[in-house]
Amino acid sequence: MSLEQEEEAQPGRLVGGSDAGAYFIEPNVRFWINERQSFIQRLLQWTELLDPTNVFISVESIENLRQLLCTNEDASRSALEDQRIQEAWKRSLSTVHPDSSNLIPNLFRPAGELVFFSMMPPKGITSMILPKVYLYAYLTAFSVINGNRSYTCHLLERSLLGVGAFASSSFFGLIPNFIQMKFSSNTLFMKRILPVAIHAQVSGMNVLTSRSLETTKGIAVMDKEGHVLGHSKIAGKKAIRETAVSRGVLLGTSAVIPEVFTYFFKRTQLSLTNAGSLWIWKLACTVCSMGLMLPVSFSLFPQVGRIQCSQLEEDIQSLTEETELFYHRGL
Repeated sequence: MSLEQEEEAQPGRLVGGSDAGAYFIEPNVRFWINERQSFIQRLLQWTELLDPTNVFISVESIENLRQLLCTNEDASRSALEDQRIQEAWKRSLSTVHPDSSNLIPNLFRPAGELVFFSMMPPKGITSMILPKVYLYAYLTAFSVINGNRSYTCHLLERSLLGVGAFASSSFFGLIPNFIQMKFSSNTLFMKRILPVAIHAQVSGMNVLTSRSLETTKGIAVMDKEGHVLGHSKIAGKKAIRETAVSRGVLLGTSAVIPEVFTYFFKRTQLSLTNAGSLWIWKLACTVCSMGLMLPVSFSLFPQVGRIQCSQLEEDIQSLTEETELFYHRGL
């Protein structure tokens, strides 16, 4: 099954062609449901999936590898000794959306290379605003594209919500910088602690805002076979809450680490004799901390989460006797 054929397929929905009359279960959903991984296992998995080459792989290569997964129902952990199966899972999980089966745009596949722009020192109004505006625009688009897509809504509705999330995030994210410029405060709290705390909070709120449709329309909940039983607002709230926590941990920690190391580096002889080395050191610390924290944040919660059926809406509970159901959390 090619990506074009999969375009309209949803987990647990009917698809046409030779598969007509049979349920198509998205391979990525099938993988995450079957893999009951610990945090360490998820961390190792994401370390592989964040391979930069996944951003540039061709559509033809992805289609060929996906064909292997779609025609092999047993392409699970038991077959991972096969190098082609390993490669197929790696490419599929990192490039194809689990809900829509569509390719994720290259720039918005799981990665965080642009985040370091938020840490550029505010030497002036231009250098202060542009990096953070660029950052929050990217984060908003990333959240919308990689969020749960199992519900239906108009493109205009989703776009307006994204614009609102971007505008509010940019405004609140810039507040510490405007305070510093207006009052010229050099205290540790105003220069270091407050910006980092607000940055982490705004990053989490960006997820809650940009994906708020999931709490009003509900997201698909599935049984252990991947068949959709219904749409749950309760599962939607749980999904975006977990993602907001992971995003706050990612950007908050990645902001703290460079500040701590820079604090000590400024007291070294190299920093005193070479002013440009401070910016290079801070940039290097930010990039390294982002590289370390990105797989950690993605691993905090399973990509396909579990929720007790008794916690869901009554109409969903009446459809199954299973005690545990599944939902796609998103990134």
